[in-house]
Amino acid sequence: MTHIKMNISNRSQKELSPRVIPIPIGIVSRGVMWLILLCSFVSNAQISSGVDTTQIRIGEEIKYTVSVQTDSTDLVVFPEGQTFLPLEVIESYKVDTTYEQTKMRLIKKYGLTQFDSGAYTIPPQKIAINERMFMTDSVAIDVQDVAVDTTKQKMFEIKPAIEVDRPPFDFWKWVPWIVGFLILAGIIGYILFRRKKIKEAKEQQLPPYEEALVALKTLDDSTLLKENKSKEYYSLLTEIVKRYLDREVDETALESTSDELIARMQLLKDGGNFDFEKEDIKRLDAILKRADLVKFAKMQQAENQALADRAAVEDIINHTHEAIPEPTEEELLENELYLEAQRKKKQRRKYLYGAIGMLTAIVLAGAIYGSITGFDNLKDKVLGNEVRDLAEGRWYKSEYGNPAVILETPEILMRTEIDIPEGENIVATSANVFSAGGLTEPLYVMVNTTQTKNSQEEVNLDPLMDAALSELERRGALNMIVKREEFSTEKGITGLKAHGNFNVSVGNNKVLKDQSYYELLLFAQQNGVQTVLIVYQNDGRFSVGIKDRIINSVELELQETKNN
Repeated sequence: MTHIKMNISNRSQKELSPRVIPIPIGIVSRGVMWLILLCSFVSNAQISSGVDTTQIRIGEEIKYTVSVQTDSTDLVVFPEGQTFLPLEVIESYKVDTTYEQTKMRLIKKYGLTQFDSGAYTIPPQKIAINERMFMTDSVAIDVQDVAVDTTKQKMFEIKPAIEVDRPPFDFWKWVPWIVGFLILAGIIGYILFRRKKIKEAKEQQLPPYEEALVALKTLDDSTLLKENKSKEYYSLLTEIVKRYLDREVDETALESTSDELIARMQLLKDGGNFDFEKEDIKRLDAILKRADLVKFAKMQQAENQALADRAAVEDIINHTHEAIPEPTEEELLENELYLEAQRKKKQRRKYLYGAIGMLTAIVLAGAIYGSITGFDNLKDKVLGNEVRDLAEGRWYKSEYGNPAVILETPEILMRTEIDIPEGENIVATSANVFSAGGLTEPLYVMVNTTQTKNSQEEVNLDPLMDAALSELERRGALNMIVKREEFSTEKGITGLKAHGNFNVSVGNNKVLKDQSYYELLLFAQQNGVQTVLIVYQNDGRFSVGIKDRIINSVELELQETKNN
């Protein structure tokens, strides 16, 4: 709403009508004074309205003007939105304001139009002044058809349908798919390459004993002792011995502290699980404690002591390697069974990774496709959409019955047999019924053409409509909402239209979850009545478009013209 502050302007005659109220004589003079002030206050406002023309062609603009003259301190609210129905507001112009001393004149214009011919009335508009409502006068408007001179425009016959070539290949349409596929292939390739590298690294790993000796040789070739880097030297030295023990003796050695590792080795020796030499356990305990002092207390060790500890570690590794017993045949067999189980486990893991990779690829491809074309479109492609298939598939334009009904449908209607209701002044001689689908399906189309006995009197369609709606209820329509109005085809043939919604009964006191919507058209000609019924479930995307396309395609065979 447009708000303008200004003085109160006018009051209706009803508001100013005098009322007989007993007034004490002592305040008569004061009442007369207030009455004089009130009359002078109300007479300051003026409201007028008008149009620039009362006759237009379809689609032309009418300028509707509202003029308000009042004081400059009052609040005026002009109507906004579609308050001029049945005419449409195509533009609401800005308020033009002019001042005349203490007065203000406001002029508000609206651009109105109508796209159907006929006689219309612009309804009175409400103007609010200081929260009081004032009404403008109604205006009669005549909307005329645009005349078409067929003598200057030559008419041609409808050309038959022709086959057209397939559209050329659109490379840019596939670019997002190609880019998405390349990205997906790159991700999968990187994962497989990394897994291969990890697997090769595991296969190239030396046995524990050889690995420990190679690590000690690498430590000897380093210059850590010459550079006085005792902490780094002892860190590598203790890691070598712990890693060897972790792989050969105790798989928790790498995660254990020095005290925990020594206690664990002593426990294994006492339990007879492993034949460690006592001297080796003592030497390893001393080396680990010196290493802890170097690493955590930052104590420097002499080069001779470090070399001695390195030699002691090698002796411990050699003695431990010699103490490891050769596996028995049973252990070898168990090891083979274990390796076979591991092989199968790796195979299953390989299949699992492959399935996960494929699923990931499908999800990623779906996400890319959905982000480009819309996820509703992706859902339709994956799960299917019967209504969309009807909307985007091939349509058929055919004639049905006599007198013929011509319409375009996504499926060819088949001849069916159902009861045809008769009206009060109609006696049917023959009837032809064609339909596709059913009331419980997403789309149901039915066409009925009924031949009647020759009658010169005009057919009343209301009883026929009542009978058709009753037949629809008999076939399972519940809680039906009915709206009626006149209907005309593009060629100007008029009839009666009923539309609304209902619930469909499926038996056993059960109904479909979603409501069904319908449009029912009835036409009467001499010697014939024609009916078109469309029932559909509104999916919010395609069903209404299908219904509109069928309704807009309806044409009738003119019986009188045919006889002539």
